[in-house]
Amino acid sequence: MSPASPPPDPSLSAAAELAAIRQAADELRASEARYRSLVQASSTIMWLASAGGRLDGEQPSWRIFTGQSADQFGGWGWLDAIHPDDRERTAAAWRAALATSSLYQIEHRLRRADGHYRYMSVRAVPIFDAAGAIAEWVGIHIDIDERKRVDERLRLLDAMSQATRNADDPKTIMDVATRLLGQHLDVTRCPYADVEGDNDRFTIRHDWTAPGAMSTVGVYSLDLFGARAASAMREGRTLRICDVDRELDEANGAAMFNAIACRAIICCPLVKEGKLVAMMAVHQDRPRQWTDADVALVEQSVERSWAHIERVRATEALREADRRKTEFLAILAHELRNPLAPIRNGLQVMRMAEHDQATVARVRDMMERQVTQMVTLVNDLLDIARITRGNLELKPVRVELRELIASAVETSMPLIDTNRHALAVDVASESLILDADPTRIAQVIGNVLNNAAKYTPAGGSITLLAWRDGAQAVLSVRDTGIGIPPESALTVFEMFSQVGTTLDRAQGGLGIGLSLARRLVELHGGTIDLVGDETVSGSRFDIRLPLAPGVAAQAPSASQGADPRGSGLRVLVVDDNLDAADMLSELMEIIGHTSCVANDGMRALALAEQFRPEVAFLDIGMPGMNGYETAQHLRAMTHLEPLVLVALTGWGDDNDRARSKAAGFDHHLIKPANLEAVERLLADLVASRKG
Repeated sequence: MSPASPPPDPSLSAAAELAAIRQAADELRASEARYRSLVQASSTIMWLASAGGRLDGEQPSWRIFTGQSADQFGGWGWLDAIHPDDRERTAAAWRAALATSSLYQIEHRLRRADGHYRYMSVRAVPIFDAAGAIAEWVGIHIDIDERKRVDERLRLLDAMSQATRNADDPKTIMDVATRLLGQHLDVTRCPYADVEGDNDRFTIRHDWTAPGAMSTVGVYSLDLFGARAASAMREGRTLRICDVDRELDEANGAAMFNAIACRAIICCPLVKEGKLVAMMAVHQDRPRQWTDADVALVEQSVERSWAHIERVRATEALREADRRKTEFLAILAHELRNPLAPIRNGLQVMRMAEHDQATVARVRDMMERQVTQMVTLVNDLLDIARITRGNLELKPVRVELRELIASAVETSMPLIDTNRHALAVDVASESLILDADPTRIAQVIGNVLNNAAKYTPAGGSITLLAWRDGAQAVLSVRDTGIGIPPESALTVFEMFSQVGTTLDRAQGGLGIGLSLARRLVELHGGTIDLVGDETVSGSRFDIRLPLAPGVAAQAPSASQGADPRGSGLRVLVVDDNLDAADMLSELMEIIGHTSCVANDGMRALALAEQFRPEVAFLDIGMPGMNGYETAQHLRAMTHLEPLVLVALTGWGDDNDRARSKAAGFDHHLIKPANLEAVERLLADLVASRKG
């Protein structure tokens, strides 16, 4: 008989049992991890409910997806994970299914553990026991968020298209697109912007805003986004910021966004043919986790909106071109008929008075003028055609601008005299030499002068100024005419463009003079601009042309316009009392300064452009533009700094001195000015500038 086996060691049994427990726990954790991964990957939730519709037990897939604990989702607590807007109808549908023991089917949004809501398709069926009573419900949630978002996106884009189908102006399209997108995404603001041709500025032309939010319509620099973001946007890469304060610093856009109460943003740039052309954005006044679907929706919205806007703009451009062509043909017929009528009548007069030599001579002169007018008109048309085809040949020579001005004035004087205008010509004394085609530049100046003469009521004033500005010669034509309304400022240089044209305005011309002038100036490397100037009652056109290379390299003489001894100042005297102004000017000359006189504020500003005074004595009590207003305008001409302004007035109390100081005056003298005080003031200025 074999000996009995020894009893098992209790410590070994406990260790094995502990190892088994640990292995089972590890397997359970691994199984749960696999299950969690499966739920997260498939976004599918399986769940069981009691016959009464309560969620009881573990419900692992529900717990993993929603992040709710058993205590939170137990019973009817699972409704808390449903989107608030969907919660009531979800509960109603579930109760109805329980009451009828029928299929439960619904779509709603369910909150994921990370806080995002996902669209889910839900189904649940009852399981019956042997007695035919419901034992439990088996349900499933299937993630349909991507499909749902795509459907919503397509519906929104279709709604935009339908709402703007008949829109015939860009503003309507921008209004509808920004409003629908902003409301759909429930944001604070939705702006649409055009990017300017320089690719450095953008103009927000329209934005939709939620109640209480500020509008951001205006012109901005791309640099406000910061160098990195601006570069990315020029390349068409969308900017997605979920928390401005966390993701950006002051140098990279945080300052700009905080200034408009924007804490989260999607900004979608649109690049066409390598060029940034438009942007559309959505702003939120709090941090927000933007989804890929949100970004895709904004990107598609800006693409569609821009395409529609450009189609409308192109259609409008074609319509405008057609209108101008029709108008041009009508005006051309009118312009040709005007000289033909007197020519035909003249021929009849010559036949009837063939023996009256004096009459024949007058008629011949008239016919020559009319033929010259027709030749000029046809030549302008031919010049436009040559420039358009690129075969206009310039014949540049070295020429003095003063000579070209004289030639243009001579050509334009008949029209100026006919309208009884006063023409003032003021050309800088220094030599302004150009390398230019004399005929073409004289033609440009003549066209601008003729334009001023045509659009200035009879008896008006035209001023022509010319001066040097660095390496350029500047020629400025100003008038007291009807001016250019803001809506015409951008088109005034376009072909066939006219301001306030009607067929009864015979002097209006064909609307090609300024267009031709701009093209000829650009061929010479210069510019011509309509300049906004509140001191000019009509219009102001400035022509800038490069000085000849050798001349441009020479700095203006330091003694230009000053006393030959080199210690004098350029002094502008402005007083409506002619005798007082002349006497003060005479004093300036005697004590070694160069002076220039103006008898009103408007003339003073015009002279200041080319005389470049260092000191200006201004009478305060001038009619029209008084001394205070003249001083403010002179201070706005920053290129005159440092300009010393001296007030001349019969009033000298503390209030008057304070007012003159507020207007920009440096000194305040009581009239009649003490000549010794004037001389001492100027001597101190000379000494301070030498020191």
